[in-house]
Amino acid sequence: MDTGSDLVWFPCTPFECILCEGKYNPATISNAAPLNISSATLVSCKSRACSAAHSSLSSSDLCAMARCPLEAIEISDCASFSCPPFYYAYGDGSLIARLYSDSLSIPMSSPSLILRNFTFGCAHTALGEPIGVAGVHQPSPLILGRYSLDNEKKDKQIGNGQGEFVYTPMLHNPRHPYFYCVGLEAVLVGKRRIVTPESLKRVDRGGNGGMVVDSGTTFTMLPSELYESVVTEFNRRLGHVSKRASQTEDKTGLSPCYYFDDSVDVAAKVPAVVLHFVGNSSVVLPRRNYFYEFFDDGKEGKRKVGCMMLMNGGDDAESGGPAGTLGNYQQQGFEVVYDLEKRRVGFARRKCSSLWDTLNQR
Repeated sequence: MDTGSDLVWFPCTPFECILCEGKYNPATISNAAPLNISSATLVSCKSRACSAAHSSLSSSDLCAMARCPLEAIEISDCASFSCPPFYYAYGDGSLIARLYSDSLSIPMSSPSLILRNFTFGCAHTALGEPIGVAGVHQPSPLILGRYSLDNEKKDKQIGNGQGEFVYTPMLHNPRHPYFYCVGLEAVLVGKRRIVTPESLKRVDRGGNGGMVVDSGTTFTMLPSELYESVVTEFNRRLGHVSKRASQTEDKTGLSPCYYFDDSVDVAAKVPAVVLHFVGNSSVVLPRRNYFYEFFDDGKEGKRKVGCMMLMNGGDDAESGGPAGTLGNYQQQGFEVVYDLEKRRVGFARRKCSSLWDTLNQR
């Protein structure tokens, strides 16, 4: 389930996944076999879905790519030509697929939810990706809108001590309407409040800025200047009590990392991290959501280290697009609600296993 994507895609037979060794084997995973799409219909090159899949190319361009005759393009009579294959890239991989339309049954309730004329990507080749992605923007009016209302009622009724929802407004993105963007005003590291750049607080007319709440990206990405300020504060707190684990940083790409010394309780010195969003809503991250402790083999043998799990997202002024991303690692242990009617995103600490049991008992 990817809140940062507008595309639903499945593997279709025949299917090849490049660099997926150990992750996917159709011969041994029977319930993950590629789809047989004999009943599905190819989507027209004139459809809005085709234009969206091809980065909003015009229907005339797409009809030309589909080898529609010029005279047919001129009189807008190439609807019978199917949408050309498209390339789709994520931060961790990519795929080539074609667009199909069919009825989709979701057994989430009784009776099952039926989506008529549902458009999806059918991939025969993928690179290093999960085997299929459900971009939630496409079915969200049917699924997420109702889901947010259910959770809103439950929030008012249960009061179970696990924390009420805190909400921050959704920011409209005119260029990427499928992004669930919010504004991040500050990051609190310990007692230091680090104000974010203006680009993280709002989205401009070109669709640049804001922070995307993305279940499909692993780690939170911050603009370079903000990231360096957070690292500096971590170093101020931990640099004098523990040695930097430079070898671990070089090996993993995580930074900063510190060795744990038996004589010093390094974990107790790790500063608290709080995300302060627009709308005066603050989310306190559990330490395990931003500081990971593990054993690493180095020249000096196996040693325990701890690494900050926030990433440098680069200079947003140069790349454009969202200024930051809230990744799924930092969302663990939270119930995240996308309230489409009131245009807001809510966060609440939850014992997710207990929540799952409660949902299944309904």
